Amino acid sequence: MHEESPRQSSGARSGGVKLGLVAPHPPLLIPEIGRGHLERVKATVRAMEEAAAEIREAAVEAVVLISPHGPVFRDAVAVVLDPSPAGDFRGFGARARFAFTNDLPLAEAILAQLAAAGIGAVGLDPGTADRYGLELALDHGALVPLYFLQKAGVDVPVVPLGMALLPPAELRRVGQAIRAAAEAVGRTIALVASGDLSHRLTPDAPAGFDPAGREFDRRLVALLRRGDVDGIATIDEGLREAAGECGYRSFLMMLGAFDGGRVETKVLSYEGPFGVGYCVALVYPPTAAAKPPTQDEAAASASAASAASEVGVHPFVALAREAITAYVKEGAVLSPPDPLPPEFNRRAAVFVSLHKFGELRGCIGTTAPTEPDLARQIIRYAICAATEDPRFPPVEEAELADLDVSVDVLTPPEPVRGPGELDPRVYGVIVRRGARSGLLLPDLEGVDTVEEQLDIARRKAGIGPGEPVELFRFKVVRYH
Repeated sequence: MHEESPRQSSGARSGGVKLGLVAPHPPLLIPEIGRGHLERVKATVRAMEEAAAEIREAAVEAVVLISPHGPVFRDAVAVVLDPSPAGDFRGFGARARFAFTNDLPLAEAILAQLAAAGIGAVGLDPGTADRYGLELALDHGALVPLYFLQKAGVDVPVVPLGMALLPPAELRRVGQAIRAAAEAVGRTIALVASGDLSHRLTPDAPAGFDPAGREFDRRLVALLRRGDVDGIATIDEGLREAAGECGYRSFLMMLGAFDGGRVETKVLSYEGPFGVGYCVALVYPPTAAAKPPTQDEAAASASAASAASEVGVHPFVALAREAITAYVKEGAVLSPPDPLPPEFNRRAAVFVSLHKFGELRGCIGTTAPTEPDLARQIIRYAICAATEDPRFPPVEEAELADLDVSVDVLTPPEPVRGPGELDPRVYGVIVRRGARSGLLLPDLEGVDTVEEQLDIARRKAGIGPGEPVELFRFKVVRYH
């Protein structure tokens, strides 16, 4: 994503947040604990080593680390004031103990900036922690990232913070207060957000299986790749809860330290080998190149969509293609045509599919309309198909000319009594059991029978062959 590291453009100030890190925290990343499991998390280990090396090269003066497993308050941020924060992995069968020096002036400045912003904050020295009945020892959410930093030679003071159970907008303001504190004391810092993604990716996951886990991870990683902080802040709360994640709030606190709704990012890895999602990503202050386009630039892209429709391309396909082009080339979310043509002035569910040289390159959609009109629905899912399909890397500019784009507009799903009312050539199918559901479009190559169609839809939803399900069918109008 980055030919040149954006961090090099952020060092002019005497203090502030130089870079951020999204860091998973499974203790099995530590060799003494992981032993025979390390091969299954080697991508995460390599990514954490790379991230730690980059933080070392950035020559930061302190690390501020946010953990979801430290002292957590519902309406306040816990700032640890222990002069020598320390912890160990005895609870995981390892003997190693880690001790650090706190940057107390920076910690006090963070408390002051939070208070000035009207955000609840609690300074936890040993006496205060004892009154609250809290343990100040560093938890594994802090120790795992710190292990990699220490191993890489990052030898700077550490200010531990607890994640706060605040609304997303308030969490972002916490990050702004941290940045203001670093600037006030003239300290360049790395801001580390510890947290795992969904704990419900597979049937043997520690918190059980929920298909929302995969959807949450797919969406969060895609938004991180795009540096879309606004998008991350608006991820549905119900999806987050169903996914069983633990890092979302830590991530937003860190991301809030960077100006605006977009940042520069480098996603180094994502994997979920034990039913838990581990993502490693570096975050940098936005550069001029990362600024979103103006309204005039987005309007120009919309005009191009109209022009494409005049040379024989269906308007739905033209709009989808231009939405992808604008986003891949410029980072722009295309504005819908204004005024809205009659064919777009309705609501419908949409799937956008991309093929390259006859092979699938991305396909994402929804079974119900989520946008106020068809134009916005097409724009949204065209961008998702190009950038968020977890089976493929995001589409690159060099590929745009080779993409074939199609738009499927779905009729509302209708319940059916059994397989006898299905036909894979005519109807798409939705199978549902509780919160789990799987969808398959009609008329797919290699899917010739109802049994094959239902089997694939069940597997996509994580529903076993013998489990009872509700069945729905729908038709599709396909535009090429």
